[in-house]
Amino acid sequence: MDDFEFVFALYSLLLGLSMVELLGGLGRAIETRFAAEAERGAFAIGWLTPLLAIFVMLDLLSFWSAAWIARGDIAVSSTALLGVAAFASVYFLAARLVFPSHPEGFANLDVHYFRVRRIVLGLLLVLLAAQLGYYASQPELAAALARPIAWVMTVVLVALMAAAMWVKDRRWSIAILAALILRYVVIYLL
Repeated sequence: MDDFEFVFALYSLLLGLSMVELLGGLGRAIETRFAAEAERGAFAIGWLTPLLAIFVMLDLLSFWSAAWIARGDIAVSSTALLGVAAFASVYFLAARLVFPSHPEGFANLDVHYFRVRRIVLGLLLVLLAAQLGYYASQPELAAALARPIAWVMTVVLVALMAAAMWVKDRRWSIAILAALILRYVVIYLL
């Protein structure tokens, strides 16, 4: 086992738990929807929370693949393990907040979205800043940051995330989240 494999085992475990948290939250929301329907109650999943979950999952996958890009620069050390644990733990926290623990307490999950969006997106922005800082500190990785397309796509990401944090209109929020998702789909297809 080389250094990258050793460190990546911890990273992938924590990021995998983040994915499980997102999917578990969606599962709870769907269960609540069916239960409310059976009891003739009112519960709507809405669009905003599932779109936020998709965006967080795509963002998480981008960081997972970014670890592969940085694999040559990773060495086993207390600092590396602490950094990886902290980074992936922040992702878990963001993923945990996307869906409520008890969705039955809401008539519509769009209400939950507007309560947590700034925290979730703020955490993702902190992780982006940490990643950019790490890349800038590594000469081989810094070259990737110098490409204009990397800067354009990063500026688009930050601008859309900031807009999602502050826009209060439901329709505009849906459009912004869809644009964030589309941005990742385009990057994954390039």
